[in-house]
Amino acid sequence: KTHQDGANVKDASKQAIGKSRGGNSTKIHLAVDSSGLPVHFELSGGQAHDVSYAETLVTSSPEAEVVIADKGYDCEALRQLIKSRRGQHVIPRKGNSKQGNKDIDWRLYRYRHLVENAFLKIKKYRAVATRYDKLARNYESVVALAFSIMWLPMWVD
Repeated sequence: KTHQDGANVKDASKQAIGKSRGGNSTKIHLAVDSSGLPVHFELSGGQAHDVSYAETLVTSSPEAEVVIADKGYDCEALRQLIKSRRGQHVIPRKGNSKQGNKDIDWRLYRYRHLVENAFLKIKKYRAVATRYDKLARNYESVVALAFSIMWLPMWVD
């Protein structure tokens, strides 16, 4: 959720704040590596659909053998993009799909929890959990700082 004081900038394109049933909100779209460390993220308004940010998440992240995503990223164009990058997709189809989930490797899909764990680690920072920043660039900087703190144990001997 976005704090009430963080939603009154004149140019809405600089905010990345969206209106939804729950009020003002911002989504963080995140890609992590096999260790659960963040490699790329983007911000969007809370009402934005996940699949509209999927292509840039895949192309901006390092090449991967397997791309695992949740149902929000169910799109044939994304599956084709992953195949064109010589990767395997593990994306379950939505409930209204006629194709079903016959081709999903559910053992690999269990690793999607790495993304959820990354969100749990950054939500302990108050500035991330409750967005007080008016501008998206400021909030993006706070989120980037929180994600970079996750990388610190990798560099300490």
